[in-house]
Amino acid sequence: MQVDLSGLRALVTGSTKGIGYAIARKLAESGAEVVINGRKAQDVDATIERIGGELPEARLVAAPGDAGTAEGVDSIIAAAGEVDILINNVGIFEIKDAFAIDDADWMRLFETNVLSGVRFSRHYGPRMRERGFGRIVFISSESGVQIPTEMIHYGMTKSADLALMRGFAQALAGSGVTVNAVLPGPTRTEGVDAMFQSMEQSADNPEHERAFFETARPSSIIKRFITPEEIAEVVAFLASREAGALSGSPVRADGGLVQSIT
Repeated sequence: MQVDLSGLRALVTGSTKGIGYAIARKLAESGAEVVINGRKAQDVDATIERIGGELPEARLVAAPGDAGTAEGVDSIIAAAGEVDILINNVGIFEIKDAFAIDDADWMRLFETNVLSGVRFSRHYGPRMRERGFGRIVFISSESGVQIPTEMIHYGMTKSADLALMRGFAQALAGSGVTVNAVLPGPTRTEGVDAMFQSMEQSADNPEHERAFFETARPSSIIKRFITPEEIAEVVAFLASREAGALSGSPVRADGGLVQSIT
């Protein structure tokens, strides 16, 4: 999909790998100036070098910092400056028995997956409203609708992201600022590769992939991992000027996994 984001500036949190990287690259390819974020400065620099090598015309800005802390968010905002597009992408997950998730685990995922979006949206939303234009996109998950038994704390955070999306959209009603959420299905990222390795399997193995969708995600219609680039295409449209009619909407890019027509 070709969208024109020229003249716009975007911040993509957690954009040194996975879905975040694919989104950052797509937005840069579409003409936006893109702020790259990751916890480690060297990872941010490497990402800028990588995207810049593939897209020589890309305009990229470094904003390292831990989006899972208030101090980290402050430092990211200071480096990023004003933005027209905010992609609340940063997120972590882990497989863990429901009854073994302690308070620290609950809080760690909540602070990174939920409070990061609160803090960035709270800062940028009013500024976008003053200018009469803005795009905020939360990267939620199908796990926020169909809570995975093997990581209920992750599912909880993604449900919370949907609530934040709707609430901020309502708070910015009639302002020219849209707030939406994308719900990816199982997506082939470094995190998924690590998850398979922890089970002594490989996401590259067609048999392991097939078994995963037969047992862990049997309602998937496409029966395969989604690519980060496929998610990035959806996000790029929501970030575009042409997507002004969409706000307060959960946009499913889940491969038909959620068993609902709404």
